[in-house]
Order: sequence, then structure tokens, then C-alpha cells
Amino acid sequence: MRIISYNVNGIRSAIKKGFIDWLKTNPADIICLQETKATKEDLDYAGIEALGYQTYWFSAQKKGYSGVAIFTKIKPDHIEYGHAIEQSDFEGRVIRADFGDITLINAYYPSGTSGDERQTYKYQWLDEFFEYLQQLRKKRPKLIVVGDYNIAHTEVDIHDPKGNKKSSGFLPEEREWMTKFLQNEWIDTFRELNPTAIGAYSWWSQRFPTVRLQNKGWRIDYICVTKPLKAQVKAACIYPDVKHSDHCPIYAEIS
Repeated sequence: MRIISYNVNGIRSAIKKGFIDWLKTNPADIICLQETKATKEDLDYAGIEALGYQTYWFSAQKKGYSGVAIFTKIKPDHIEYGHAIEQSDFEGRVIRADFGDITLINAYYPSGTSGDERQTYKYQWLDEFFEYLQQLRKKRPKLIVVGDYNIAHTEVDIHDPKGNKKSSGFLPEEREWMTKFLQNEWIDTFRELNPTAIGAYSWWSQRFPTVRLQNKGWRIDYICVTKPLKAQVKAACIYPDVKHSDHCPIYAEIS
């Protein structure tokens, strides 16, 4: 099971930048997208499905906002759209696919960068999502949670930890949530397999055009698995040279 997680910052924009040509290289069996900013009907998806992917979309009610999707060459046994938490589902933040005894959750965590109200909602969402996962793993212990977590966990996951200590995405409360999450027998696949990697980032600000060239980034995208899947993680990496978005794809292979 080869999995990619990728915040495309608008699927239509990504397609204009060569996203479908990249899909033709067969980068993974399952592609999980965040921030699609579109419904399935908004674009010609025939070219994607012609490559062997079944596509599942969960879009926000607000046009051109948020949204998640799963493109998969492995037929899922079950798909769930949303996670029965009203505001999150209005914003199109979570989609679930079951493959045998493995459950894959693709999630777009809220950002708090637009102000205090959204930062408060981000904390609420994190608590609600944690509880949702706690309940789900009682029935489905083999879980994978991929997506844009919008949190850089440790100082090694951000290019300027001192300068960003008061920035949303690197606030103490957010980092503490991530620590709690990982201490609850979740495995950060990239860090598990690349414990000493430095400068491994998945997002670069678009406000300053040179920061990606200078690799002044953040690692805020993750593929995490529950402990029962730890031994089955065979590879985990980041693809900074793939450029259809301000994020780049991240990858994990699970046997």
C-alpha cells in the first residue's frame, strides 16, 4: 500500500501546473488530497480516473474552500464522508476509507493564521478529532491518519523555531497536542524512519518567493499510523521537488 498525502492548495490550480502528468508517473496506489477547493463536478476528472484511480470527494459547503479527496487504485470496502461533527463536516475536513482491516483517514486540520477566532476553533477541532480517533480505534485498531496537520511538532520541523514561537502552527499548545497524540501510541512515519533528518519540510510560505529556493519551510504534513501498523511501515519520505502547490507530497509505504 503506497500512500501519498498532498495539500494541493486548489486542485484546479494544481492541474494547470502539471498535476495529472505527475499522476501518470504512478507515484502511489492511494493519493490523499487536502484543500481541493472544488467539488468533483467542478473539473474534468475523467483524465484522473483513466489512470486507474477511483475518486472520492468530500467538499466544503463554501465554494472554493477546504475540501479533501482520495484517489485510489485499491478498491475500498467502505467510504465515510465526514466524521459526524457539524462544523468540521461543513468545512469538508475528513474522509475515511477502509481497506480490509486497515482504516485510512484523510484530514485537513484547520489553520489558525487568520486570527483568534480560527485559532480557538483549531483547538476545539483538535480535541474533537482526538476523541473521534480514540473511539474509532476501539473498533478499528489499525489506523492511518494522513493530511495537513497544520502543526510543526518540534524545532527540527521548522526552519526558524525562535522567530516562529508565536506563530500559529508552532504555538506551545499545538505542539503539546501533537506530543499527546504521538504519546498515545501513534507513529509519525517520516520521523520514525528518518530520525536525524534536518531540513525536511513539506510547506513553504508563498508570501516570499525565495523561501522555497532557500528551503525555509515547515514540516506540517504527516502520515501517522497506530502502533499495530508500526512494523508494517517500510518507507517514508518527502518530495520537495514536486511543485504544484505551496506544499509538497509526502509518502509512506505500508505492507
